[in-house]
Amino acid sequence: MSRLFRDVDGGPLCPQGSVVCIGAFDGLHAGHRALVRQAVARARERGVPAVALTFEPLPREFFARDNPPPRLTLARGKVEGLHALGADIVGLLRFDHALSALSADAFVRRLLVGRLAAREVWIGPEFRFGHRRGGDLALLRQMGAEHGFSADEIDPVQVQGERVSSTRIRQALSDGDFDHATRLLGRPYAIGGRVVRGRQLGRTLGFPTANLRFAKKPALSGIYATWVHGVGDRPWPSVSSFGTRPTVDGVEPLLEAHLFDFDGDLYGRHIEVEFVAKLRDELKFPDLPTLTGQMQRDAEQARRMLILEQEPAPPCAEQDASPSQEPAPPCADHSNQTALERHTS
Repeated sequence: MSRLFRDVDGGPLCPQGSVVCIGAFDGLHAGHRALVRQAVARARERGVPAVALTFEPLPREFFARDNPPPRLTLARGKVEGLHALGADIVGLLRFDHALSALSADAFVRRLLVGRLAAREVWIGPEFRFGHRRGGDLALLRQMGAEHGFSADEIDPVQVQGERVSSTRIRQALSDGDFDHATRLLGRPYAIGGRVVRGRQLGRTLGFPTANLRFAKKPALSGIYATWVHGVGDRPWPSVSSFGTRPTVDGVEPLLEAHLFDFDGDLYGRHIEVEFVAKLRDELKFPDLPTLTGQMQRDAEQARRMLILEQEPAPPCAEQDASPSQEPAPPCADHSNQTALERHTS
């Protein structure tokens, strides 16, 4: 059974040992999946649990709270994705002042040895951990020799000659280059979650929307042609706005999807919004009639684009990522306030 824990300290979780992988795992791109699969495969060979360790918030977010880096995946989507890849236990570690001050050797002793009884530890290329990034592969190997575990890193993962990284994916999304982002992710970029009630302004303007909250700084903003998954048997064509809605003085990032020719109640339902093409940047309009006119033009442009598109693959389907036949993890960034996210807020 899949398990989740949050803290470095506590009782033993793997008395018989474990194989551990560590990473930020933002986006669960092709490189992340290669790392997790390696740890899972080794855990299965040894007959012990596979443990994936990650952090919430991400360390870069914690140290740059005034201007955090954009997020690709929220906490729930990341945990679900790691479990889907085969991790038996996920450590979603609270990255706070205490953890940021924890030395690398204390991290190894208290967590990897004390709680997880690690037999193998796997990291990505150039991964660092601990206070002032003092831990690396050399330290893991040195301490592993003392405490009875081995440590190694996977080779960099490349797609069509380009090294895969969350930074490159964020840039591709910011640029509206979804083909590039899809290649690096190994699947189309999608954001998912439970539909929440908004101000219902879109309904008043003749454009009812399914709204998803995004509790972090998003990697993209603007108006998009999109497919919505989870509504019917087939992806539903739509036009979506993702941003703060400056015309109505919004503040929190909100993803609003208008499903073409849809008549139904989606409140409370889990959906995924797959991004196909960027239509324009988010703008502040002088009044609501001007906004409505632009929304009509956006919808017409999105319809034309999606008619020309072939029916999309499911947003989590693997593409150009790995020869493995294991299915890709869920790519939903569920942003509704579930029990998990109340604990990670």
